[in-house]
Amino acid sequence: MTYAEPPLREPDLPRTAKARPTALRTGWTTGACATAAAKAAVTALVSGVPQGEVEIGLPAGRRVTFEVARCDLIPGPPTRAEAVVVKDAGDDPDVTHGAELTASADWRAEPGLRLAGGPGVGTVTKPGLGLPVGGPAINETPRRMITAAVGEVVDLTRVGVRVVISVPRGEIMARKTTNRRLGILGGISILGTTGIVRPFSTASWRASVVQAVHVMAAQGERTVVLCTGGRTERAARALLPELPEVCFVEVGDFTGAAVTAAVADGLTGVVFVGMAGKLAKLAAGVLMTHYTRSKVDLSLLGAVTAEAGGTPEVAAAVTAANTGRHAYELWEAAGLLGPAGDLLCRRVQQVLRRFAEHAVTVDVAMVDFAGSRLVASSGRWAA
Repeated sequence: MTYAEPPLREPDLPRTAKARPTALRTGWTTGACATAAAKAAVTALVSGVPQGEVEIGLPAGRRVTFEVARCDLIPGPPTRAEAVVVKDAGDDPDVTHGAELTASADWRAEPGLRLAGGPGVGTVTKPGLGLPVGGPAINETPRRMITAAVGEVVDLTRVGVRVVISVPRGEIMARKTTNRRLGILGGISILGTTGIVRPFSTASWRASVVQAVHVMAAQGERTVVLCTGGRTERAARALLPELPEVCFVEVGDFTGAAVTAAVADGLTGVVFVGMAGKLAKLAAGVLMTHYTRSKVDLSLLGAVTAEAGGTPEVAAAVTAANTGRHAYELWEAAGLLGPAGDLLCRRVQQVLRRFAEHAVTVDVAMVDFAGSRLVASSGRWAA
């Protein structure tokens, strides 16, 4: 039977990736909370009055009010003020939910705002993030927000203010992020492009995938290894122990975005390591594989079964399987896991090459569902 190349699709996700009977509650980014804390601290420094709430502007122009959890005037010299805003991430499963974004403000001789990172805010140690190496991991939009908010309190063309942003326990929170791999050490990043956290934000995940590829490219590396999650990453690192950690990117459902970034950055090699379900979707030409936008094409797996030498009965059983994992188990029971898996990997290889317009080499590996064993590959490894 002749293999017909599938059309390539990269479907969009809805704003939230989960259907719920009630709307998910939005929250605030670390950047918005840091901005509110900075404005409260500077206002207290100017007025001598601790602030209980503060209003700031978001990038889109909306004005929002934040409760200030704590605001203290601290006698000098130098006199300074400190304010805390507790991050509410809404219904987003954010590791920084509940973080105490803390701003300390004091006067400086030179006009303008000097923004610094204190304990719990990461330090940038690698290029590729659009931030100076050696400086605090406070992204461009939060920097602009903080400058604008402080400028509402004092005339920065005439007055000098120093603001230090810190996050108690930020270093511990950062252990659950990809910061260390990106070269952000010692704490979390102060992030946000809108000030608002969209629950289960797929946009932020997609952006983090693209950023990870950019950081890797900035280190001079030329091969990116795309993994769907923690288990596949462990397997990938065992397959490619010679590559530095920065080369391994957890793409989740955003394989297409990662490949596009790899091509744009001039990389030469892409390796994809995944399990049967994601590989089946990619083999069908689907480059954004979230369950709300794509399903495993079991007829494709049935065709792969027949091509790998499976009996008509096994091919029919695979076509009628419940899930990609079920198909995997049927292959295993029929002694077809190796040959069928290799064929599936080669189909994914062809799809990714086409999507990249043959600008990169592509290797594909399939691992078991524990991420502990190589099952099949497009040819680079022998299972």
